[in-house]
Amino acid sequence: MWGNGEKIGGIPGVGPWAVEHPDLPVPTESHFDPELLANGDRRNVVDKYRYWTVQAIHDDLAQQRCALHVAIENLAHDLNIGSIVRTGNAFNVGGVHIVGRRRWNRRGALVTDRYLDMFHHPDADELAGWAAEHDYVLVAVDNTGNTEPIEMAALPERCVLVFGQESTGISQELRAVCPMAVYIPQYGSTRSLNVAAAAAIAQHMWVLQHRR
Repeated sequence: MWGNGEKIGGIPGVGPWAVEHPDLPVPTESHFDPELLANGDRRNVVDKYRYWTVQAIHDDLAQQRCALHVAIENLAHDLNIGSIVRTGNAFNVGGVHIVGRRRWNRRGALVTDRYLDMFHHPDADELAGWAAEHDYVLVAVDNTGNTEPIEMAALPERCVLVFGQESTGISQELRAVCPMAVYIPQYGSTRSLNVAAAAAIAQHMWVLQHRR
């Protein structure tokens, strides 16, 4: 059984338009996907975007993107990259930058990268060049070196939050081009947070300061 975007009977999403809305004509506007209207929409999207094409969702979100950007170093095909991209979609960031290898582990993204503006930079210097050209500040999120607590930091509105790999953190080359660095204080026994969890916290801290 289908119903109103809920997961019913183990099947997520909504069924065919004719089943969900038997008293309404099938939409013909260009932002609707005829295949989804006919077969149902099982994607993990909010109700507003049910039955919309991927491009239509991307274009609509593009009109509401925030100033925040996120950069992720891709050295070891880290599974966390996809999770960070998914969080970036949740906050509708202005862009996600992959630094290093072009091919990255998309598994955790659950195709949310299709709704974002994605950028690739082969190295730290090119990312720094992009930031300078677009008047952005690179802010490393790292718990080593000269950093300040993120809740005490005045994060720039035009900010690129920079994250490293789960096992090695941010490389020296990438850290060197970040004029600002913050860390997330911890009060337990573990030495570090999972990088995807840290990215979610850091992005939300920016939202609290700039997008209430």
